[in-house]
Amino acid sequence: MLDAGDRDLIRGFIVNKFRGDPRLFDAGRRDIAQRTGWQDLGLVPWLPAAARLPAEDAVIQPARRNGATVRIAVPMLSRIANFDEFDPLRDEEAVDFVFVPPGQALPGDADLVILPGSKATVADLRFLRAQGWDIDIAAHVRRGGRVLGICGGYQMLGRRVADPDGIEGPPDEAAGLGLLDIDTVLTGDKVLKPAAGRLAESAAPFEGFEMHVGRTAGPDTARPFLRFDTGVADGAISRDGRVAGGYVHGLFSRPASRAALLAPLGIVANDLDQAAVVDAALEELARALEKALDTANLLRLAGIAA
Repeated sequence: MLDAGDRDLIRGFIVNKFRGDPRLFDAGRRDIAQRTGWQDLGLVPWLPAAARLPAEDAVIQPARRNGATVRIAVPMLSRIANFDEFDPLRDEEAVDFVFVPPGQALPGDADLVILPGSKATVADLRFLRAQGWDIDIAAHVRRGGRVLGICGGYQMLGRRVADPDGIEGPPDEAAGLGLLDIDTVLTGDKVLKPAAGRLAESAAPFEGFEMHVGRTAGPDTARPFLRFDTGVADGAISRDGRVAGGYVHGLFSRPASRAALLAPLGIVANDLDQAAVVDAALEELARALEKALDTANLLRLAGIAA
């Protein structure tokens, strides 16, 4: 079923997601190797630990939580990025967390609206306006609601996002939501690195990562949202303190930073360490794969010294 050119690239095969006793498929593996001439590199059983990893390709909409005291809404931008960073909010009993799909208004009873990251900020700014979410957010702010922007969402909160060099597509520019006195210019030097420091207002420690293009400046950056351990400040906070944003992803993963971010909403956060949960799942998967696969042969085929 493969073209000759593709067949010539294959050196081995792995049987994946096998349920039940793996010995029941020993004959099948031998038959595949005999018929194809490929090396049998192992059989991976069904791994329950994979369910503890963040969703990679699809936004999973949680059910509305009865009895919650706070509602947090995230609009599902057409090019939404890193949406799994909100998973820890689903485990807060006091939080009714909702992703708002296109075609629906942002809930008028939301306490906090979070603008997520985007793979194309200028395009998603236009998408946001096409949904009428800019009007919903303005009304939310007038009612005294809070807004948090993360990465691309932070850029959208400013007065303007410009892409003069066509980093995300044809050269373009779009007016921001005007909730922070900042401007962003997209640049070709992408930032991708771990980040750690403290929230500027509460001094609570955070760990996360930066992954963005663009430089942001303006008067509101004099009230930074974050301070890195390197001494560099990041982000901005509005004069009334109800609108904030910064470039760091993963701020809700660790208990201390999540507690500090939820405290203004009157929530006492739980002690879930989402980063530790993911790390533990990855370690469990690594041990299972090391046991199930011919790793020495895999490294050899990949040209990597064992």
